[in-house]
Amino acid sequence: MHSQTPTPDQTIDPDRTVQLLDTTLRDGEQAPGVSLSPDEKVELARSLERAGVSVIEAGSACTGAGERRAISRVTDLDLDALVTSFCRGIRADVDQALECGVDGVHIVVPSSDRHVEGKVGTSREDNLATTAELVEYATEHDLWVEVIGEDGSRADLDYLAELAETSFDAGADRFCFADTVGHTGPEHTTAAVSRLAELGPVSAHTHDDLGLGVANALAAVSAGADLVHCTVNGLGERAGNVALEEVAIALSHVYDVETVDLESLYDLAQRVSRATGVELPPNKAVIGENAFTHESGIHTDGTLKDDKMYEPYAPETVGRERRLALGKHTGRAGVAATLEEHDVEAGDDEVAEIATRVTELGDRGRRVTDADLLAIAEDVTGDDRERVVDLLDLTATSGGAVPTASIRLDVDGEERVASGTGSGPVDAAVSAIREALGSSADAELESYHVDAVTGGTDAVVTVEVTMVRNDRSVTVARSEADITRASVEAMVDALDRLLAVDQRPLAPADD
Repeated sequence: MHSQTPTPDQTIDPDRTVQLLDTTLRDGEQAPGVSLSPDEKVELARSLERAGVSVIEAGSACTGAGERRAISRVTDLDLDALVTSFCRGIRADVDQALECGVDGVHIVVPSSDRHVEGKVGTSREDNLATTAELVEYATEHDLWVEVIGEDGSRADLDYLAELAETSFDAGADRFCFADTVGHTGPEHTTAAVSRLAELGPVSAHTHDDLGLGVANALAAVSAGADLVHCTVNGLGERAGNVALEEVAIALSHVYDVETVDLESLYDLAQRVSRATGVELPPNKAVIGENAFTHESGIHTDGTLKDDKMYEPYAPETVGRERRLALGKHTGRAGVAATLEEHDVEAGDDEVAEIATRVTELGDRGRRVTDADLLAIAEDVTGDDRERVVDLLDLTATSGGAVPTASIRLDVDGEERVASGTGSGPVDAAVSAIREALGSSADAELESYHVDAVTGGTDAVVTVEVTMVRNDRSVTVARSEADITRASVEAMVDALDRLLAVDQRPLAPADD
C-alpha cells in the first residue's frame, strides 16, 4: 500500500521487524458475555494464521479441563504461528500448559507494589526469586517463555527493570511491558520500554481505557519493542485491548512497517464478531460500517472525483468496499452514482428532484435505503416497474419443538407456496422463501439487524436487511408489529429489486 510520505524525524524505521501477538482467544474472551467454544477457537486460530499473525495466545490452561481441550485442539492444527498459553506465577499452570502441547507460555508476575504486596501478598525479593524459578522450569521443558510484568505502567521503573533482568538471566525469551489497566500515556511508555529494551527483547501489552491503546503500542515500538499484544476488534476487559487491525494499519500506513496480511483484516473482524456475538461498532476504525461510507454531498462528490480525496487509504487495502450512503446530506453526485449502480437511468432534472426527495426523507430522521431511493426514482421518472416477487401470505409458528413457516409468493405471475423449518420463526420463513424461489434466486443475506423498537403494547420493530446477488447489493428496511413479517417483507422486497435486474423469467422452483 502507499503510506504517507516518511519524514526525517520519523520514530519507527520502515526496515524494523515488528510482529503481532493475538490474544483474542484469551484476553479477548475475558470481555463480559464472551465465551468461545473449542470449534470457534479452532476456526479463529486458522483465520489468524491465514492473516499472518506470528503468535496466537490460545487461552489459559489453568482455567479448567474444557479450556485445556480447546487449547489442545488449536495446538493440534500444527500452525506456523507460535501457539501459547497464559500462566499465572504458579508451577502448576506451566504443567497444565505443557499438557496442551503449546509452544510457549506467558508467565504473568506482579511488578507494581500494589500487585506484589496487595494482590499476591509477597515481597519484591521473593517475587524476583519465584519468577526466576518459574522461567528456569519452563525453559527446561523447552518452552518459549515471555514474562509479563503485570501492572508495569504503575510499577517503580527501577524494580521493573530488575524484574526484566532477572527474567532474562533465568532464560526468558522476552519481557512484556504491560499497561494492564490502560493507565499510562506514550511518554511514560517510551521511557519504560526504552530502558527494558536495553536488557533484551521487549513486547507491549496495552489497553484502551484512556483511548490511548494504539498510541501506547506505537510508542512502545518506537522505543524498541518488536512484538505487540492485540485482540481483533479491540475485544477485552473494560474498554478492551488495543485492536489488532488498528495497530496493523497504523504501522503500515504511517511507518511502512508490515505485520500481517491487511486484506484479511475485515474478514477476520467479521468472523470474530460472529463467534463472540459482539457487533462491530459502526464508527470503529478500519472495520466499522462507516469507515468507508460517505453521505455528505461534498464528501461524496469529492470521493467520486478522486477516491483519495476523503480517505487515508483505499478500502480494498483491508478487504473492504466503499459505500455511498443516502440521507439528509446526500447530494446530486451521490444520488446519480447510486442510481447508476442499480442501472436506473435519469436525466439531470430528475436526479435533482430525486436528491431533493431523499434529503426530505432524511430530514424526517429516516435512514434512506436503496429500496427507498428506487421507489422515489420510479415515481419521479414515471417508470412503473412490474414486481418480480411479491409476498401474498405468511404464516409462522414457534410454539412447538421446531419453528415452522409457510409462505405464498407471486413470482412472475405464478403463485408459489412453500414451507420451511429453522432455529426460529424468521429462520424458518427464510427457508420457506428459498424453497419457493429455488436456486434461480441465489441471493445471500449479507446483514440483518433490528434497527429500532418502540415501547408499549403496540410496539413496532424495524428490521433492516442487506442482500447480495451477482455482486449487487440492496438494503431494505421494513417496520411492523411482528418481527417475522417485517423480516420477510424486507427480504422479499430486496429479492424483488435484485431479481428485477435480470430480465429473464425465473425458472420454476427446484424439485
